[in-house]
Amino acid sequence: MQDAFQVLILIGRPAAGKSEVIDFLKKLGDDERRAQLHIAPFEEIDDFVWVWQLFEDDDVRERLGRERLNTTRDHHFNDPFLWNFLIGKINLEFDKKLARDPDFLSTHTVVVEFSRGGENGFAEAFSYLSDNILRRAGIVYVGVPYEESLRRNRRRARPGQESSILYHSLQDSKMEALYKTNDWEKLSGGQPEGFIKIKDVQVPFAVFQNEPEKTDNPAKLGPALQIVFGRLWALTNANGGK
Repeated sequence: MQDAFQVLILIGRPAAGKSEVIDFLKKLGDDERRAQLHIAPFEEIDDFVWVWQLFEDDDVRERLGRERLNTTRDHHFNDPFLWNFLIGKINLEFDKKLARDPDFLSTHTVVVEFSRGGENGFAEAFSYLSDNILRRAGIVYVGVPYEESLRRNRRRARPGQESSILYHSLQDSKMEALYKTNDWEKLSGGQPEGFIKIKDVQVPFAVFQNEPEKTDNPAKLGPALQIVFGRLWALTNANGGK
C-alpha cells in the first residue's frame, strides 16, 4: 500500500508560510518525513520561478531596445490569462517528470505551490490543472488573514533578493489589488477539511491555520504539520488512496 502522498498542492496567500513549510520539509530526514507526514523524497513545482522569469525576460528585452511582451515595467501581467499559462507550465513540468521516470511517484512526492487571489482565482487555477495531477493530489491551504499576509510580506523583503523563493516580496499596492480577497472559503465551504470537486475529480483538502504563526518556530511547526497532513492522509485513503 502507498505510504506517501503522490502530489501535494500547497496554496495560500503570499507570505502565508508555504515556502517556510517546504523549507522545513527539506530539513527533515527522508524516513522521518515519510513516517510523520507521509511525504516521500520530494521535488517542487513552484510557479513563482516562471512569474519572475517573465518579468526578467521583458526587462532584458527592454534594455536591448525591444518592446516588452508580457509584462509592464512595474511587473504586472499585460494579460491575466498568463496566470492560467503558468498552470499549463506546471502541468508540463509534471508530465516531463513522469516521462523521464514512469515510476517516479512510487518513490517520490511532487509538491506543487502557487498563490492566487480574486473572486475566482483558485477555482480558475484548479480548472486548468491536468487530470494527471488532480487524480493523484491532495490540497493543503495555508490560512492567514489578508492583514497578516500583508505584514509578513513586508517582513520577509530582502533588497536584492526579489527572485528568491523565501524572500521575494510584493508592493502593498499589488497585494491589495491581487490578493486582498480570494475564493478559498467559498471553495471549501469554510470547512477545515473535506473534498473539493474539480472537474470530475473529488480532491481531498486540509487547512493549515498559520495564525498565530507557527512557521517561525520548528518546535510548533512540526507537530502542527503532523496533524494537518494526518487529516489529509486519512481523507486520501477514504477516497480510495492516491
